[in-house]
Amino acid sequence: MFSDKIQIGLIKQLNREYESSQLYLSMASWVEKKGFEGICEFLYDHSHEERMHMLKLIRYINKRGGNVVIDNVCIKKITYGSLKELFKKLFEHEKKISNKINLLVELSLKEKDFFTYNFLQWYVEEQIEEEALIRMVLDKMELIGEDRGGLYLLDRDIKNIHIKK
Repeated sequence: MFSDKIQIGLIKQLNREYESSQLYLSMASWVEKKGFEGICEFLYDHSHEERMHMLKLIRYINKRGGNVVIDNVCIKKITYGSLKELFKKLFEHEKKISNKINLLVELSLKEKDFFTYNFLQWYVEEQIEEEALIRMVLDKMELIGEDRGGLYLLDRDIKNIHIKK
C-alpha cells in the first residue's frame, strides 16, 4: 500500500492521461474532416496510446491496494486555425503533462515511495519522447510553411512515424 498523497497524485495523473486520450481523439476527428488522412491516423493512434498510459496507472494502483477513481472528462469542441496551431496546442499540453509527472516523481521521493518512483521512470522517458515527437512535427511544419505540397507530403509521411507501444 502507498500513502494517500501518492494515491491521490496517481489518480490525478491517470485522469490526465484519460483527458489526453480524449484531446488526441478530438484533434484526430477535426483533422480527419480536413482531409489529412495520415495526420488523423497519427492522432487516433496517440489517443489509444494515452488510454494505455491510463490503464498502466490503474493497474499499478490496483496492485498496490489503492482505489481508482475516474473523472468524467469532457473535451470542448475546439476548432483550430491551422494544423500548426493544433500541434502548438498539443505541444503545450504535453509540456503540462511532463510537469505533472515531474511533480509526481518529486512526491514519490518525498514520501520515500521508491516503488512508485521506479514505476514513474517509464512515464518520465515516455514524456521525453512525446515532447520530442511533437516538437519534430512542429519543426517540419515550420520548414513547410504554407506550402500545400509540403503539407501533403507531411500528411503522407507521418503515417511512418512509429509510436512506442
